[in-house]
Amino acid sequence: MRPFADWIAVDWGTSNLRLWAIDAQGQVRIERSSDQGMGRLTPDQFEPVLLGLCDGLLDPARVTPVLICGMAGARQGWAEAQYVSVPVTLSALGAGGVTPLVTSPLITVRILPGLSQATPADVMRGEETQIAGFAALHPEFDGTLCLPGTHSKWVSLAQGTVSRFRTVMTGEMFALLSEHSVLRHSVGRDIAGDTLDEAGFIHGVRHALDAGGTAFATLFALRAESLLNATPPTALRARLSGLLIGIELAATRDFWSGQKVALIGAGALTTLYARALSELGPTPHIEDGRDLALRGLRAAYPHIFEL
Repeated sequence: MRPFADWIAVDWGTSNLRLWAIDAQGQVRIERSSDQGMGRLTPDQFEPVLLGLCDGLLDPARVTPVLICGMAGARQGWAEAQYVSVPVTLSALGAGGVTPLVTSPLITVRILPGLSQATPADVMRGEETQIAGFAALHPEFDGTLCLPGTHSKWVSLAQGTVSRFRTVMTGEMFALLSEHSVLRHSVGRDIAGDTLDEAGFIHGVRHALDAGGTAFATLFALRAESLLNATPPTALRARLSGLLIGIELAATRDFWSGQKVALIGAGALTTLYARALSELGPTPHIEDGRDLALRGLRAAYPHIFEL
């Protein structure tokens, strides 16, 4: 018997996408991935890419529901899925979204919405489904979620309701400063296998918290230290990371100070955030974000296709 899916879950990011074929018992039968992210596609290319990745998974005798989260719903994506304003209970995500026009008789598609905040203005797209997955796994959680990344998200979550959030461009700032500013001559390149200079990283975090509003003015000192003291690039790169994460923590103190904090993510970056937060208070809980999007899609599915 061919492994036809009961329904298809898709996390469609800017650079990549992941697809899960779900059976009638709600279990993942097959997982597939592709580098055909939103950033590489025009709107008319999404359906062919999706159908190609679904090869052999669609029952020709029925229409298979496909539920998508992420950047496929961006303005530059397949079809724009409007944002849902906070405060919002995450189960309401299933009531939003957009149904793009498809030509294939084998599928029907729904793209989940992102979240928006009016004051201060902020948006997220894709992370909300990971947050919904976390809330499904921890329904009683009351505290703060941090999703480290190019644009880190800080989210106030209580019993499945998001009340507010804040985006900080720390990852993008690190890339710009380390690769395109004068600091690139001093901080070197990130080499796989390099051991983090932890003392330099913590020094940067602490210095940023102590410096307050003047922390940004200390960045050029990294260049001066390499010229005057021959400080190794690995130490300065770790200190730059610490300074920028410390600046972020200073700007989000109202989210994490005195709060239960969970980090959603994996790998070295999440470890850095955990180390920095541990230096300032209780050690945060870490939840591997790899499958939270799938859990969030599973939670939303009954509200869309099975009502």
